[in-house]
Amino acid sequence: MPTYKAPLRDMRFLINEVLDYPAHYAGLSNGGEATPDMVNAILEGAATWCEEVLAPINLSGDQEGCHFNAGEVTTPTGFKEAYRQFVDGGWQGLSFPTEYGGQGLPTSLSLFRTEMMGAANWSFNMYPGLSLGCINTLLRYGTEAQKSLYLPSLVSGEWTGTMCLTEPQCGTDLAQVKTRAVPQPDGSYKLTGTKMFISAGEHDLAGNIVHIVLARLPDAPAGTRGISLFVVPKFRVAKDGSAGQRNTVSCGSIEHKMGIRGSATAVLNFDEATGHLIFEPNKGLEAMFTYMNTARIGIAIQGVAHAEASFQGALAYAKDRRSMRALSGKKEPEANADALIWHADVRRMLLTQKAIAEGGRAMIYAAAQTADLMFNATLENDQASYDHYDNQLGFYTPILKGFLTEMGLEAANIGMQVFGGHGYIHEHGMEQIARDARISTLYEGTTGIQALDLLGRKVLIGTKGKCVREFTRIMLRLARANLFARGPIGTMARSIMKRAMEWNMLTLRIMLRAGKDRDLVGSASVDYLMYSGYVMMGYFLALQAEKAQTLMLSGKGAESVDFYRAKIQTAAFYFDRVLPRADAHRKSALAPTHSLMQMDNGSFAFA
Repeated sequence: MPTYKAPLRDMRFLINEVLDYPAHYAGLSNGGEATPDMVNAILEGAATWCEEVLAPINLSGDQEGCHFNAGEVTTPTGFKEAYRQFVDGGWQGLSFPTEYGGQGLPTSLSLFRTEMMGAANWSFNMYPGLSLGCINTLLRYGTEAQKSLYLPSLVSGEWTGTMCLTEPQCGTDLAQVKTRAVPQPDGSYKLTGTKMFISAGEHDLAGNIVHIVLARLPDAPAGTRGISLFVVPKFRVAKDGSAGQRNTVSCGSIEHKMGIRGSATAVLNFDEATGHLIFEPNKGLEAMFTYMNTARIGIAIQGVAHAEASFQGALAYAKDRRSMRALSGKKEPEANADALIWHADVRRMLLTQKAIAEGGRAMIYAAAQTADLMFNATLENDQASYDHYDNQLGFYTPILKGFLTEMGLEAANIGMQVFGGHGYIHEHGMEQIARDARISTLYEGTTGIQALDLLGRKVLIGTKGKCVREFTRIMLRLARANLFARGPIGTMARSIMKRAMEWNMLTLRIMLRAGKDRDLVGSASVDYLMYSGYVMMGYFLALQAEKAQTLMLSGKGAESVDFYRAKIQTAAFYFDRVLPRADAHRKSALAPTHSLMQMDNGSFAFA
């Protein structure tokens, strides 16, 4: 099985040298304690814990899975002990306010930790990961009483949280939610209904599970305008914050899944379960998006985590496994065959994985700075700043979630391919990475849903292309500064300038045509998202390459010349071999919808 090693050198390169996190943290009201020494200590501590505790129970957790018995769920061997270490280490409260027992550090530090946890053991990461959105929702929309009642135990990790949206008859289309919430004389509500696909919905890791639930009031209007949000604990909470009487919410079953088998995905039955309203009646969807955006960035990290884990396994195997001779001649004449890594096509696969992991990591770390600013605005009660950064992050989110999960899945499949037949065998661990990665393009909104959100809501309706223009201005600054540079940096700069103009033109052409053809947005959206992702990743790889060259030539970098040279070479490979895929997506996005919509439904198949 692959041996996970946290990519601390690459993480520090982005944090300290490319994105200048030290200056970023210095400008945050909650960033004063996030000094370089503190950040490095957190990274080192998280890396050690992930490598030594989480990674070793990843394969065994997949083999054993979760156990269901009469409504009770038992997690795989080792998970409970690992979770206790997670709680004792204070990892859950890293980026939450000190008034609730957290450490009050910026949000991005939790994202760095999450990446390492996810690459080491994504199934385990699901349990504390689902709590983050629950906490953020309560912080943003909960009453003071709700915050004081739930947050201390959630922030410590003693309790976990979930998000209960999906029902048997509806997933994405939340207008069909049927769960009912009936008001009671004491101000509480009785919730009745069934929720499914609830990650970490039932388990044996924590003393209580706090469910964030979408439901309808008796007089609610139809559709999404009639959805409210409630907090419903597994155990009702006493005034002193302790878990008391069991609530009438029960686990009916857990799903038998393709992957993430160590994570319990539950069917939950609410039978007049006691809950309390969060935010305003019939405005639950608005409050829920705080949770959803948190979850979607978390799933984007899954794409990078699986790309990194698969790359590490494939690279080690390609260096060790020998097969035939390189076409350009013997590379290791003392051996009976050359290592796989000498073969051009294997190098293509490895470099593709490497570019996806390093380009995706940069995309997330840059977005994390915006998330820091947004949550900092919450702490300062600065609504105008919050809205500004929320809108900015809203543009990033569907690209990160949709594109990076698709690319992470590709990287996971490539890892199996490098192994050949051995990649298909369970004990090598590569097929598990691919199975675990598969869910990432499905939950928290499929790729198609992310694409509609990006093109329809964010680009065309929400900003009329302004969000694209704002990001391409950032691209153009890098391009203009290096337009006449020699070598790969100049080549990348000229490509970035072309892509920036092309992205705006693509957006404009779709905007002009969408008014005449209503199906165009739906038909073009996934191609538009993938085009956007390829271009954005190209920018962040070029940004790393430019910084690497500057540090390499000046001799002032913290890393070796070989490290910086590899950064430039990885970016050059991406621009030559991966970025050209964007051309096909652009062409497909602009294709007429006639060929897509002309066939009668009955003609799709003939018995």
